[in-house]
Amino acid sequence: MLTATALVLLMTPGLALFYGGMVRSKSVLNMMMMSFASMGLVGVLWVLYGYSMTFGTSVGDAGIVADPLQFAGLQGLTAGTYLADAEAGTEVAVPLVGTIPSLVFVGFQATFAIITVALISGAVADRMKFGSWLVFAGIWVSIVYFPVAHWVFNFDDVTAGAGGWIANDLAAIDFAGGTAVHINAGIAALVLAIVLGKRRGWPREPMRPHNLPLVMLGAALLWFGWFGFNAGSAVGSGAIAGFAFLNTIVATAAAMIAWLLVERFRDGHPTSLGAASGVVAGLVAITPACSSVSPLGAIAVGAIASVLCALAVGLKFRFGFDDSLDVVGVHLVGGLAGTLLIGFFATADSPAGVAGLFYGGGADQLWRQAVGAFAVLAYSGIVTAIIAFALKFSIGLRISDEDEATGIDETEHAESGYDFSTLRGGSGLRPSAGASTQSARDHEPATAGQEV
Repeated sequence: MLTATALVLLMTPGLALFYGGMVRSKSVLNMMMMSFASMGLVGVLWVLYGYSMTFGTSVGDAGIVADPLQFAGLQGLTAGTYLADAEAGTEVAVPLVGTIPSLVFVGFQATFAIITVALISGAVADRMKFGSWLVFAGIWVSIVYFPVAHWVFNFDDVTAGAGGWIANDLAAIDFAGGTAVHINAGIAALVLAIVLGKRRGWPREPMRPHNLPLVMLGAALLWFGWFGFNAGSAVGSGAIAGFAFLNTIVATAAAMIAWLLVERFRDGHPTSLGAASGVVAGLVAITPACSSVSPLGAIAVGAIASVLCALAVGLKFRFGFDDSLDVVGVHLVGGLAGTLLIGFFATADSPAGVAGLFYGGGADQLWRQAVGAFAVLAYSGIVTAIIAFALKFSIGLRISDEDEATGIDETEHAESGYDFSTLRGGSGLRPSAGASTQSARDHEPATAGQEV
């Protein structure tokens, strides 16, 4: 579990690279800083009260939120003698979650909260004040993520007493965070992008990724770290972890191929950005389903979700919202697809032990998945809107037009991602060029501004 925790924590720097390569060169540091700052801020809040709000005993019978004071500062979880004196007969009384120490579980779940907040940042690239982002992140994780994670991840009598309503009363399946992480972050990203407004020049001006190799490296680290995300959610080694691990491999592989095929038929050529986006779409989709579908089902889930995501990234042009790095198209749509497809492809032979529509289970699990997904979507969307508007009309959310034209790296951080001072005339090099590959010169992939 310590290894799984480290893998999931690595996902946030991986996301920073993935997002950083997708923006223009004058925004790369700010984009990466938004992810790194989430690690610091959320990590502290998680210890202070976040774990208690998520995995403490529910207040009342509704399973909506846990007591924020029950484990505040992790009180009651650090007791026990970790280095026992065998000769003196010292008893080892370490608090456990299942078979692992509680503090290991605390650390593992902290990484989920961190990555969820970081995911949202991709929708507001180039234009959100860094200070406002930190305030938003702190409020959002406190009143949106912590309660939603309580609904989804807190099973009765595992970490405390009564748990969340989606996990226990509704019995919807979300093994590793399709609802609590991806739908939650995806709808929050949509709302925040709408409240914040469009980037200057979007969609008239092309805003291509400035460093596609960085995007590919980030996607590779995300895929690597996601094994901790999914397999680690088994909370121990064994058959369930192995099942989730394999499904994560094959669903992601199928999703990458599916996205490339969509690009080939739609645009005439597959792209490196499409491959990276397909990888992430597959990882998102299999997150809730990795314990409930067979490997063949995982291939279907990955492929179907990837096609839907590849088509969905064009919706921002149709409806006019500037989701800069396609958080909505990949995470919201991918999370919804993966969560709902459990209702079709779940098999009773899987560790979850539930059959979906295609395996003789009828629509019972499908409606449970739908209710859980749309409850998270509605709550997160409404509360995010309240937070965003409150900040917009108080401290402000957006940098000035002049600062945006100059570049958010320089105006918010007084830094630049690249030093071009040694370049001399005639080189033709520009800091914002997206010409890492020929495809980036001649064709802007769907996830970077190509209308579908």
